[in-house]
Amino acid sequence: MTTVKDTQGRDTASLVNPSAVGLVAVIVAATDGEPRALTVQVEGQARGRSDGLPAGPLVPEHPTLERGLRAWVERQTHQRLGYVEQLYTFGDRDRQGDEAHGLHTLSVAYLALVREVRPGGLAEASWRNWYRYLPWEDFREGRPPALEEIEAKLLAWAGETADPKLRRRREDRLSLTFGLFDGTWNEERVLERYELLFEAGLIPEAQGQSGAACDGAATGQPMAFDHRRVLATAIGRLRGKIKYRPVVFELMPPTFTLFQLQRTVEALSGTNLHKQNFRRLVAQQGLVEETEGVTSGATGRPARLVRFRREVLLERPAPGFRLRPAKRPA
Repeated sequence: MTTVKDTQGRDTASLVNPSAVGLVAVIVAATDGEPRALTVQVEGQARGRSDGLPAGPLVPEHPTLERGLRAWVERQTHQRLGYVEQLYTFGDRDRQGDEAHGLHTLSVAYLALVREVRPGGLAEASWRNWYRYLPWEDFREGRPPALEEIEAKLLAWAGETADPKLRRRREDRLSLTFGLFDGTWNEERVLERYELLFEAGLIPEAQGQSGAACDGAATGQPMAFDHRRVLATAIGRLRGKIKYRPVVFELMPPTFTLFQLQRTVEALSGTNLHKQNFRRLVAQQGLVEETEGVTSGATGRPARLVRFRREVLLERPAPGFRLRPAKRPA
């Protein structure tokens, strides 16, 4: 067997903890027009108890990664998973903090879409609005207040280097991710924005990095380990996927109104949509069909209830909500 050395002459095999292969789940629901992620309390962090994502190690009793994930989630939260897809494998060194002792630890992350139920299980679990952790991503009520402080510090970070080439690269990244310097905001670049904030040292998870952290109200609630990075990856994936696959209906009840559907898509994408354009798109794609039911609220006119047309999966190669990229309000 060939032994591979790293740049310091160490065996690379000795830098990987073989018992530290884990599974982590981003479990998403949409309740009352708000995007929610299921979180658990994680002990032993530098900041004490922290919000984290349901996770657990891969053990021999798990015949597959996905079955292992489902077992851990149900044990920790009593939440049974339906739609699940593999998201990404995270393996950066020291991603588990002091517990890693300089080793690479691997986590296979999954995205799961469910309808919210009251959590239970062995862990203290709670449903949280995902913009609690990434407040700069929510444009539904206009430009997020968090961006004013964030952008000022990012511009200072870009200009602090004396190297003109490095400064230009930083400015290009700010244009690509945050839409600065006449760039365009792309709602799918959630992970790139988070990683830029991390690199600039503007969030608590970037301990040891250079830069001045923003106020917590601007940069959001920290999470355990690298779980905010995992969450950002999931949000970006889901924002892209709803454009070409009807996965949003995994979050909807059996029957719903078009208004409820629009609010859910807006919650996931972080932007407001034109009512008539949205309904025209739904009709053109053949995504729903009317039922005999109507809403029975005490106020307002009754609205027709619709349901997802599963036949659309056979009729169209890429049924979904082809939204235009959200424009960042000035």
